[in-house]
Amino acid sequence: MLDITRFEYPGLLWLLLLLVPLAGYYIFRCLQGGASIQVSSVAGVEGAGKSFRYYLRHVPFVLRCLAYALLIIALARPQSSEYGSSSRTEGIDIVLVVDISTSMLAKDFQPDRIGAARDVASKFIVDRTDDRIGIVVFAGESYTQCPITTDKRTLLNLMSQVRCGMVDDGTAIGNGLATGINRLRESEAKSKVIILLTDGVNNTGQIAPMTAAEIARTMGVKVYAVGVGTNGMAPTPAYNMWGDMVFVPAPVEIDEDMLTEIAEMTGGQYFRATDNNSLKEIYDVINQLETSSVETSDYTRYHEKYTPFALLALGLLLLEFIVARVFIRRIP
Repeated sequence: MLDITRFEYPGLLWLLLLLVPLAGYYIFRCLQGGASIQVSSVAGVEGAGKSFRYYLRHVPFVLRCLAYALLIIALARPQSSEYGSSSRTEGIDIVLVVDISTSMLAKDFQPDRIGAARDVASKFIVDRTDDRIGIVVFAGESYTQCPITTDKRTLLNLMSQVRCGMVDDGTAIGNGLATGINRLRESEAKSKVIILLTDGVNNTGQIAPMTAAEIARTMGVKVYAVGVGTNGMAPTPAYNMWGDMVFVPAPVEIDEDMLTEIAEMTGGQYFRATDNNSLKEIYDVINQLETSSVETSDYTRYHEKYTPFALLALGLLLLEFIVARVFIRRIP
């Protein structure tokens, strides 16, 4: 009862003022004296003390007044308040489409392109707390490394396993993009995004990149394309005559015109990363461009507190009845 913060009908509390004239009338009646009887002499009881019933005679009136006050408070409906807020997050479905062709082992990034891509993508996954994310990898063919999910631990674990050589070599950008689009086919998210990362030129696959881009635009999928590779020459993996991998300087070739066209066609953007820092900055930019929608609403809940007052008032009325009928006897 002590956590009352408001009354539904506070105007009823003015009825408590009626207790003042009631108390005044009761005092006036007491001063006027009650019923009397005539006796021949009071000498025998003149020195007798007053019993507890003499003082108890005021208790019924006090109990009745308290019950009256409690009933008025109960009728005014005392309530406690609970304040809070609720939020509804509308996340984004994102698919990371990562090139794992052999050229991603080039050493113009630290430790190499694929290692830098894994590290930056992992940080991106951690930052997207309210989104569902999936992973698609491609080289000569493509497959889903992880379907879209909110399980960040699984995503990070599967991202850490992404490496070159998982599929036949090549650069099937169209296939990788199409697989990413397929992962979003049944998505009901308001915003659907693909982050396509590659370091080369499409040279294989059954689906042309621009055909996949047309499908993405039709499905409302936005594509952010990221080309990775330094400007000019880069230490690129190659095999010598004994079949051992070596790194030799080779020109970096990225089909930036095609990637730009794919991004613009779908409402996204194209970025070029030439080192680890620029790659991180690109993902930070995308992270800012694609923000989840969060709606927050404040609410106040009221809890009724009149029941204890009503029960206590009834208890006091019952106690008044017992005191008046059992402990105090009236002269007829």
